[in-house]
Amino acid sequence: MKLLFDQNLSFNLCRLLADSFPDSSQVRLLGLDRADDRAVWQYAKDNGFVLVSQDADFADLAALYGPPPKLIWLRCGNQPTAIIAARLSNHAEAVTEFDRDSIAACLEIF
Repeated sequence: MKLLFDQNLSFNLCRLLADSFPDSSQVRLLGLDRADDRAVWQYAKDNGFVLVSQDADFADLAALYGPPPKLIWLRCGNQPTAIIAARLSNHAEAVTEFDRDSIAACLEIF
């Protein structure tokens, strides 16, 4: 599975999580850093990404439209990149199960 990190998350997560989540990217790396939430949502949908964000607006889109794309909503507040990477790594099994669930739209990680 590949993750798409929102602009509020570091592009360094791609490197830090490459073993667990290969082919992941970040919106800035894709030229979407100035795109609105709906454009990022559509890009994730069109390109098979699971979106990762701290933004509640994406949770609203997930509730309204459902998957795809799926959303991992990080509810842990602003944290250093290494802490975010560790949090995602520690929840890798839950993320994998979430990805396999065709109905689930949003996984909240605290």
